Order: sequence, then structure tokens, then C-alpha cells
Amino acid sequence: MIKVYIASPYTLGDVAVNVKTQMDMADKLIDYGFAPFVPLYSHFQHMAHPRPYQDWILLDNVWVLMCDCVLRLSGESKGADDETQLALENSIPVFESIAQIIDHFTDMGYNEEGR
Repeated sequence: MIKVYIASPYTLGDVAVNVKTQMDMADKLIDYGFAPFVPLYSHFQHMAHPRPYQDWILLDNVWVLMCDCVLRLSGESKGADDETQLALENSIPVFESIAQIIDHFTDMGYNEEGR
């Protein structure tokens, strides 16, 4: 399956809304046969076991590099911008919509079963 890292705002705006936005996008990606990585799930891990901000950034960066692409959702976010930059520096494509992901990977043999 094609692994999609979701990059989006977290701390600017309503944190709960931002987490739900990523979760909603993950559900759509699953519907299209992708394997989303939802870094804002760490919100719940942090609630139970708080860690310094930099710990989360380091973990997120590992996952950016493991994914096949990044989906950058709209909204101001230094963290999401940094994740996007890391992806581009490592030749990982960055997209702004599911349609763009489908178009890109269709040329590489994608079908809705995610293979």
C-alpha cells in the first residue's frame, strides 16, 4: 500500500479540531486504498505520557522519511512546513489533495486497492 504522511497544523487554532481534521483525512485516504500515517495521533500519547516538543518532531521526521509521499493540508504550521521541506529534500513528493496523489501514483500503477 502507498504510505501517506499527513502534514497539517496542530498548535495554531483549536488543537481538537486540528486532530479531527487529520483523522477525517486519514479516513478518506483509507477509503481510497492508501495507508495514512497520522502524526497527530501523538496528541493522545502526549496526554498520557507528556514528552518535550522536540521528541515528537524527531519521531515525526522518522515517519516522513518512511512514507511514499506527504499530503500537506492547508493552514499555517511551521512543523508541517518543516515536514514538507524534509520530504522534498529527500525526493519524497508532496501533494495538497488526494486527487493529486491519485494522479501521481496512477502513472506508477496505483489502483483503488492501494497497490
